[in-house]
Formats: sequence, C-alpha cells, structure tokens
Amino acid sequence: MNKRGPLFALLLSFTLLLSGCSSLTVLDPKGPAAKTLSDTIIFSILMMVGILAVVYTLYIFILTKYRAKKSNEGYEPPHDEGNKWLEILWTAIPILIVAVLSVVTVKTTVAVENVPDGYENQKPLVIYASSSNWKWHFSYPEEGIETVNYVNIPIHRPIEFRLYSFGTISSFWIPQLHGQKYAMSDMITKLNMVADEPGSMLGRNANFNGEGFAHMEFEALAMTSTEYDKWVKDVKDTAPELKEDEFKKLLDTAHVGRMTFSNTHLEFSPPPSENHHHGGDANGNEEHQDHNDVDPNEQLPDSPAEESPNHQHEGH
Repeated sequence: MNKRGPLFALLLSFTLLLSGCSSLTVLDPKGPAAKTLSDTIIFSILMMVGILAVVYTLYIFILTKYRAKKSNEGYEPPHDEGNKWLEILWTAIPILIVAVLSVVTVKTTVAVENVPDGYENQKPLVIYASSSNWKWHFSYPEEGIETVNYVNIPIHRPIEFRLYSFGTISSFWIPQLHGQKYAMSDMITKLNMVADEPGSMLGRNANFNGEGFAHMEFEALAMTSTEYDKWVKDVKDTAPELKEDEFKKLLDTAHVGRMTFSNTHLEFSPPPSENHHHGGDANGNEEHQDHNDVDPNEQLPDSPAEESPNHQHEGH
C-alpha cells in the first residue's frame, strides 16, 4: 500500500492537470506554415512512440525469456566478451534516429521562414506588430490604419509581420498560422504566413516577460478579400485619428481593450531600421524603450478582449 500511494497521487495529479488543458491549436492548422509545423510535430511523436514500442517490447521479452526459474536454478551463463555486430547496431540506430529528426527539423525550419509555396509571386500585406507592456499594436502602412489587441487579415494572401517591441522582449505567436518569433526593442524580425480559411484565431505573447504577459492576447481574424476591403474602408471612414500625445499615453497605459485608428503611429514613431541590430543607436541611446514602466499595484483586467471605453470600433 505504501508503494501504491505515491503512484496513485502521481496519476491523479496528471489527470487533474490534463483535464485543464485546452484544445491543441497547434495541431489544428489554418495555414501552410502551421500545417508544416503540425506535420513535423506529429511525425516526431509517431517516431518516438515507435521507439518506445520497440524498447518496451524487447524489455518484456528479455524479462520473460531470461527470468529465474526452478528448472535453471544455479545456472551460470558462459562468459562472453561481447558481440561486435550487436554493438554496432545499437550504436548506429540512435545516430540514425537523431539524423532523421535533424533533417526533418532543418527542412521544416527553412520552409516556414520563407513565403509559403505558391505565394512567392504575390505582393505580401505588410503589418508592423509592435508590443508594449502589455498589449499589441498592429500598423497597416499600406492601408494607413492601426489596431490594438486585434488584427484582421485577408485569406489566400501572404502576410509579412514585421515585429518589434517598445519594452521588454515579447514573443508573437498565432498557433494556427505559424510558430512564435521574438519581438525586440531595437530591431525588426519578420514572420511570413498565409491564412487558408476564414475564422477567428487566438494570438498571444509566448514569452514570460513580466506580470502582465499572460494578458497579452489578441484576436487574429482571417476574412475574405471582399470583407477585408470593406473593413478597411469602414475604419478609414469611422475610426478616430491617432495623435502623438495619445500614442504616448497609450504606451504608458498597462492594459487596454481593443482600439482602432484611421492612421498609424509610424508617421511620428517610425519602427527600427531593418538593418539596425539590437543594441541602440550610434550614440548609445536605446529607442522604443521609453514607455515600459508599469504600476505594480495596478489590477490586471479579467480579459484582454475588454473594450476600451473610448475606442470600441472592432471592424467585424
């Protein structure tokens, strides 16, 4: 009974933990990059399951075949120096497993870093995604609009997210469209993706960078080209203009709801140069890190999707 107690407690803990897990969105891809990553994850899992099956089968076979019996009591096996071919075999198999997983991982990494196949000749929609404590700003320079804590994109068109941060390092992640990539304070990182079908998807900050990181969630809404064009026109006609002073206050505000503007902050707060590496300018000054102070006593919101009282334009 004493031995079964800890085992029962362990199984109960796993049951309670797993019961709280949400659906595995990484295995429900809505775009080619996410599909490639999902296939790689499934391949790796199946390969590991196969390895475990072989190991446990051999384990049970050896225990059964060579267990102590009354019929062979006192038996001592002859001394054996080893088997050269067996030693080569059990050395070569792990090397082969690691080589296969390495090749698949490298091919997947290269594939998802590039524009998905079939979209190379299409003009991408460039969206600057910048983070600040604890929210996401999405600037559309082509359309001249900006959103906060939600992003709308057209389907079947390559999207090029250009990531940077006004504060600590964040990790931009839409699991159903792509893997995560870091957004840093003084450099641009790029993420290419395509949405294959309309729908609402959850995006989040996947990097632990402070008390409010768990609330850095946003909605990524994929829509048809017609719906997207209508939404852009609606924003230009009805959304307020973002002023520089208001943007500075927005950066200083720790938590806000969804907001929409008919212009972008890029006009008065341009992004880091794409050739500018992390570490500040020539005079040693750090850009995009002037507004990362957060009141530690400020109460966290119940939901990142709570509407801001002054800007409730959602676009859908």
